[in-house]
Amino acid sequence: MTDTRQPPDPSFVLAVLGPTASGKSDLAVALAQRLDGEIINADSMQLYRGMDIGTAKLPPSERGGIPHHLLDVWPISKSAAVAEYQSLARAEIAAIHGRGRLPILVGGSGLYIRGTLDRLDFPGESPAIRQRLRAELDSLGPDVLHARLAETDPVAAAAILASNGRRIVRALEVIELTGRPFIANMPAFESVYPTIQVALDRPDVDERVRLRVDHMMEQGLLEEVRSLLPLGLRASPTAGKALGYQQLLSVLDDAGEVVGDLSQAVEATVRGTLRFVRRQRSWFRRDPRLNWLDASRSDLLDSALALLPPTLRA
Repeated sequence: MTDTRQPPDPSFVLAVLGPTASGKSDLAVALAQRLDGEIINADSMQLYRGMDIGTAKLPPSERGGIPHHLLDVWPISKSAAVAEYQSLARAEIAAIHGRGRLPILVGGSGLYIRGTLDRLDFPGESPAIRQRLRAELDSLGPDVLHARLAETDPVAAAAILASNGRRIVRALEVIELTGRPFIANMPAFESVYPTIQVALDRPDVDERVRLRVDHMMEQGLLEEVRSLLPLGLRASPTAGKALGYQQLLSVLDDAGEVVGDLSQAVEATVRGTLRFVRRQRSWFRRDPRLNWLDASRSDLLDSALALLPPTLRA
């Protein structure tokens, strides 16, 4: 009997996304094993070397033999650059396609995912505007600038944590440069690749966040933060503001000694992560292309596979 199946589209990209603690990493590994895939990290903080426990980076022993790309590529001192990530991620997609395998983009950083998959050109930069805004950030604090952002672009303000001074400054810079709301500079939802995006959420995410933070502390997150102090974590404009790291830094002196209330720092990490989850949901829910699945269902892998074109599942 003649096989009439068409070969899979060689330019196809699969994405697995959703809020923190929804189970993206495990599903991505299972899908890669079934689909002959390789994983590309789309978590902005997992790009940093040495930030393992606090970013829930899968250790090599839990990666199921699947190649993982764009982990541990930036030093702690580097400021995050979405445009640079876009270039790196698209190069990895091309390389994986060149090996005849399926790229699987995985993470919870919405702008990084859209920057990789969509027809998105990032606005230019103005060192003068940025320097002025950073000076205001240092003197006034992030809450004041976040309130200003909320007046000019409430949608962007809802998607950016009030403590994330770097992203607030960038949004205000783009608004001043373009004269338009930051989110308005985002194009329509149009991918440059044939893509299926599997979005995960689950009703017990809040509980999982609390358990995850406790587990991170048991695994040695405090020691990890201490080990990164000599590498410039405290001064880092991006890594030093990461959830968990920022809160623990606030109770450590420069020698790594605890000088504040550690339990309050842990609770602040939980609260900050829960706020971040709400912002992730708000960001992702605006995209009508996403295929949402309850990650707590027992048939999650089969449900995700059923969303894919038959040529990929063959």
